[in-house]
Amino acid sequence: MKRNMYKFFWAWDFEKEEKWLNEMSSKGLQLTGIGLCKYIFEEGTPGEYSYRLIMLENMPGHHESERYIRFIEETGVEHVGSFFRWVYFRKKSDNNEFELFSDIKSHINHLNRLLFLLGIFAGLNLLNGIHQFFSWLSLDKSFFPVAAILCLTVGLTISYGFVYIFFKKRKLKRENVLRE
Repeated sequence: MKRNMYKFFWAWDFEKEEKWLNEMSSKGLQLTGIGLCKYIFEEGTPGEYSYRLIMLENMPGHHESERYIRFIEETGVEHVGSFFRWVYFRKKSDNNEFELFSDIKSHINHLNRLLFLLGIFAGLNLLNGIHQFFSWLSLDKSFFPVAAILCLTVGLTISYGFVYIFFKKRKLKRENVLRE
């Protein structure tokens, strides 16, 4: 039986999303499809699959992304679905840890892709919010600056995610230096 669930995760909370998907698997709900905040599960054996997700460098339809997905599938991993540049994988549980990052550098590269995206969205929202605010100051002050407040709030929220990922990346870089 299929079950749709709706849940929101910020892009920087991809590890929490993985953890939630693995918890759902342990309850016997196996992910079979995804969409915007939508997860499609089928009932199955509890703990049958382990789930991981990764943000690709390009859209999933790009030839390099398709090649990467095929490469991962050749290792016995199943491609569940994609949303934007996020790709969801699952593998039959076998008491071995299922990882998509072969080393710390590949994990850092993943975080760099996320930082780039977050930086663009945070910057655009903050600049737009500041522009809206100064437009409001110089024009008719009788209307409430909802657009400015909304853009600034979104920009600051995404900036939080940027800083969170930045420090995660910094920690991995230090760990990488210690290992070399």
